Amino acid sequence: MIEKIHETSHGKIHYLVNRFEKPAGISLIFLPGLTADHRLFEKQTEYFKDKYRIMVWDAPGHAASYPFDLDFDLFDKARWLDEILQAEGMESPVLVGQSMGGYLGQVYAELFPEKLKGLVTIDSPSIQRKYYTKTELWLLRKMEPIYRIYPWKALLKAGTEGVATTEYGRKLMLDMMMTYDGDQKRYSRLAGHGFRILAEAVVKNLPYEVKCPHMVICGKEDRAGSCIRYLKAYEKATGKPVHWIDDAGHNSNTDQPEIINRLIEDFADGIL
Repeated sequence: MIEKIHETSHGKIHYLVNRFEKPAGISLIFLPGLTADHRLFEKQTEYFKDKYRIMVWDAPGHAASYPFDLDFDLFDKARWLDEILQAEGMESPVLVGQSMGGYLGQVYAELFPEKLKGLVTIDSPSIQRKYYTKTELWLLRKMEPIYRIYPWKALLKAGTEGVATTEYGRKLMLDMMMTYDGDQKRYSRLAGHGFRILAEAVVKNLPYEVKCPHMVICGKEDRAGSCIRYLKAYEKATGKPVHWIDDAGHNSNTDQPEIINRLIEDFADGIL
């Protein structure tokens, strides 16, 4: 994997691409969730690096993509993503987004429906307004001060044990969270900003109708917020299936990477 940098008016975005000499075809674009970084998808990038062109980033403000001014929204983020894809010549992207990465994928689908070849959302519900209560949206805007006063060791415990069921998944999340060890203010601001821009995207009340092929995946033991409740409501409202993954939490791609990789590969092969 080759590390590259994309310059924006708010800061530098660091991302990784593979060396791929075959005809381009589709590209897999991996988008990690809030406070995670490119390592979240290490089992996927290793598996797919010789099969497709791939890209994975440290989202703005995360890990190597820091310092970064946190006065942007999900639509700015989607436009920066599109700039990177254009610069890399990735003209048929399939976005694979976990949690916040999946929300970003839905915003990208809203802005650039003609460009998107496919969307895979992992432990990431719809951002259509009808799924959220007013109280939930209010709480999303108030998370930063909660994270600031929460004891750091308790945050580490909740942030690792609460998102994964396997030793590998929990250790990986711990490693990513330790990027912010000693700077809880930065971690809290980053998390609070992410939840806030999610709420802002929801209350825009846009259609957020994914018009390209779309696969939805969720761990059966996902305990992050109301993810399972939202996705069960999504199944009922749309009649579209969710791939429910046994023995997997919110970071289901780290708990059951073989299953997730097979689902992504079958999905991508179906698009070609």
